[in-house]
Amino acid sequence: MMRTYLTICLFFVAIFTSAPSSALAGYAKAMEDGPPTLAIGSKAIDFSLPGVDGKTYTLKDFSSSPILLIVFTCNHCPTAQAYEERLKQLVVDYSGKGVAVVAINPNDPLSVRLDEMGYTDLGDSFEDMKIRAKDQEFNFPYLYDGETSELSKKYGPQTTPHVFIFDKERILRYTGRIDDVEKPGGAKVHDTRATLDAMIAGKPVPVEKTKHSVALSSGPTSATSPHRNLKAGTKKQ
Repeated sequence: MMRTYLTICLFFVAIFTSAPSSALAGYAKAMEDGPPTLAIGSKAIDFSLPGVDGKTYTLKDFSSSPILLIVFTCNHCPTAQAYEERLKQLVVDYSGKGVAVVAINPNDPLSVRLDEMGYTDLGDSFEDMKIRAKDQEFNFPYLYDGETSELSKKYGPQTTPHVFIFDKERILRYTGRIDDVEKPGGAKVHDTRATLDAMIAGKPVPVEKTKHSVALSSGPTSATSPHRNLKAGTKKQ
């Protein structure tokens, strides 16, 4: 039997410095194979997902907030880990301004390969999510879609993290990256913050859609690390 799944942080076997064209080709192929990303102007797709706090969440749980930020992220991906503090700071800076933040893990934990686990102490299971949220003191709901990944297939995140920002009518106004540099403290373009600031001020969103970069920072989360991007595929059971 074949089972469809989403797996984030696809391992790039090719090293970018020695074979950049093949690595980029692999990235592009992974993007093509994945489900399409929800289009700007689309309505938010409802869900009913379990959170690490023991509650089940739907869109209605965030109805009191004029702006809803949904971010697809996970435990095992070094890029996702690099953005955790920035996500927490977004909650601190914007929760009093009518912005609700919710994180969703799209990954089937069985689709994470052993070689990917060399970059993390935790996998993407629901139990591991509870540990991660407690250890990192997440100040936002952290929900699990990995059982079926059905919601994630409808939203179509291309990496972790991947942000979707909706207005009061739950119309998608922005989709893409949090900022332009993975390494903490290195960002020069803060796309998510710029979107939130514009929406709060009642102004047009400056950039509605951003793409994620392949070759990024130096250090443990370099372009040679196995933490890149989305692929929709199948596995045998």
